[in-house]
Amino acid sequence: MTTLRKLLTTGLLLVGMVAAATAWAADNNLPNLGHESNKAAVAKAALKRDAVCTGCHDESETAPILSLYQTKHGVRGDVRTPTCQSCHGESDKHVKGDPKVKGRAAPDVVFKKGVYAQTGDKERSEQCLTCHKGSKRSNWDGAQHQNNGVACNSCHQVHKPTDKVLSKKTQTEVCFTCHKEQRADSKKISHHPIEEGKVVCSDCHNPHGATGPKLLKKNTVTETCYQCHAEKRGPFLFEHQPVSEDCANCHSPHGSNISPLLKSRAPFLCQECHDGPHSSATPNGPNVAGISAKNNAGTAQYPSNAKTGRACTNCHSQVHGSNSPAGGYLQR
Repeated sequence: MTTLRKLLTTGLLLVGMVAAATAWAADNNLPNLGHESNKAAVAKAALKRDAVCTGCHDESETAPILSLYQTKHGVRGDVRTPTCQSCHGESDKHVKGDPKVKGRAAPDVVFKKGVYAQTGDKERSEQCLTCHKGSKRSNWDGAQHQNNGVACNSCHQVHKPTDKVLSKKTQTEVCFTCHKEQRADSKKISHHPIEEGKVVCSDCHNPHGATGPKLLKKNTVTETCYQCHAEKRGPFLFEHQPVSEDCANCHSPHGSNISPLLKSRAPFLCQECHDGPHSSATPNGPNVAGISAKNNAGTAQYPSNAKTGRACTNCHSQVHGSNSPAGGYLQR
């Protein structure tokens, strides 16, 4: 019964996809792609529409134009693929001329600054979101990039065979164009392996909008970090509250000169919260009467490295949480 239900569901999805493709073709005056033999007809009709633009905008253009056909947007045998007019508008005045305009009128939608004034960021993004909607782009409206005047083509290069922002090797070059502070952090001694090509911005952030802070893919900083650092998740017998709240309480995620990505060194980092006896140079407790503050020998309760060496993690090594019966984030 379950198998039959799956087959029926798959069949309905296929029917829906074919119907959608047929409707799209009808709206764009293209032949129906119901059969394999019609792909050539679809491509021919699409190229005929493109010729209105490519008759002038050819290989002589300074910016690459015809290389569009080396990308997914240039697969003319697929009815879902947009034509020039799908993105730039019909642009009748640009093609046929406008007596009210000296010279040639601008296309309906201008994506790049040049001879013509650039179209507003919202209008440019709307052209892309006509097809690229839903999923990762559901929260584009109202997100930081959209609010700051960033449009799709601010990051993406549609006409080029290789879009830098879609490649792990070059994605950070695009992001660092604006995010220069993060670029500087990534050059510090302790950093995520960004330059090594193992981690990129989109591993943690969704540039198209998110429900969490700072365009993070998850709802919180901690949840985002746990995608890779699962061993820090727990649950532990003794949870460290700053860890549960926000990893950025202690770590600087884009880079630091203190390993491992710490905001400051121990004991100063620890003493931001723990300002009790351990942070004092004077021994404390009922069994330390008469011991001078200059005595570096320490006590059984507070060894010398607690007040002079100040290496908190010599004892409290499990700072992300511990299952030690003794508590205190001890190893054992």
